[in-house]
Amino acid sequence: MTQLEDSYDVVVLGGGAAGLNAALMLARSRRSVAVIDAGAPRNAPAQGVHGLLGREGMPPLELLELGRAEVRGYGGHVVSGQVVAVERGADAPGSTDIEEFVVTLADGRTVRARRVLVATGLADELPEVAGLREHWGHDVLHCPYCHGWEVRDQRIAVLASGPMSVHQALLFSQLSDDIVFLSHTADPLSAEDAEKLAARGIRIVDGKVVEVLGTGRLTGVQLADGTVVERDALVVAPRMNTRATFLTDLGLVPEPHPSGTGDHIPADPVGRTSVPGVWIAGNATDPSAQVGAAAAAGAMAGAQINAELVMAETAAAVAARNESA
Repeated sequence: MTQLEDSYDVVVLGGGAAGLNAALMLARSRRSVAVIDAGAPRNAPAQGVHGLLGREGMPPLELLELGRAEVRGYGGHVVSGQVVAVERGADAPGSTDIEEFVVTLADGRTVRARRVLVATGLADELPEVAGLREHWGHDVLHCPYCHGWEVRDQRIAVLASGPMSVHQALLFSQLSDDIVFLSHTADPLSAEDAEKLAARGIRIVDGKVVEVLGTGRLTGVQLADGTVVERDALVVAPRMNTRATFLTDLGLVPEPHPSGTGDHIPADPVGRTSVPGVWIAGNATDPSAQVGAAAAAGAMAGAQINAELVMAETAAAVAARNESA
């Protein structure tokens, strides 16, 4: 395991696609960079990464291992650890740089950084239905672009578990002609939504779902009245919660995402947060980003951080030159 040094130009919190691609951009710009990763990627249950050009179907953990090797190849550090706090370095004894941060890990280690990039992703909060979690990432899924091809032409049920459930059902109807919409505990559908489902041939099944059935492979769901709806796959809408809650002391508090699917920490289009020196990329700010989009956001943030540091260093060099003149 790489040893964590005392300080870096940039510390990246999270070693998924966003964090590693940001670190790659920074390391290639000859920045000292460390990626601190807790080793719990959101997509670990999935069999493959999809929609990523040149890496279609690659196992998620294999993709991350390749990324770590690339970052290390340019001198970047990848370190195991869980971040519990980020504070301004000016609050710590001996600090003289107002733009310096102190990152604290769960095991007590600390590291200083001139800039911090948050790429800790999010955690999926699944509906409380017996048996559902055991099938998550395989035949219980949420994204038609991540998993839809793998369940094409199968018998699919969509559980009304979030504000995007009708939208999910419509998207999955592109992949199969046998879709049912399980109303579960959701409010009654609007006339407009019911018409949309009917127009796409999606049958509505009323009743609370109490269990997901099947050992190994999913075989169906059971309703509270004992009815069994035989299915091959179940689509859910998890609540997506950002993992970057340790930023609250800096004034970065998670806010509800406009989609209603969870929370996020807002940022501008290049990843700059409202706190100078703190950047964010990937699912921590954009819950809908797939691996490719998260990696692209990380690359953009990494490039922008390097540019910001160059401008700061240039200003300091100009000031020093003028003083010596």
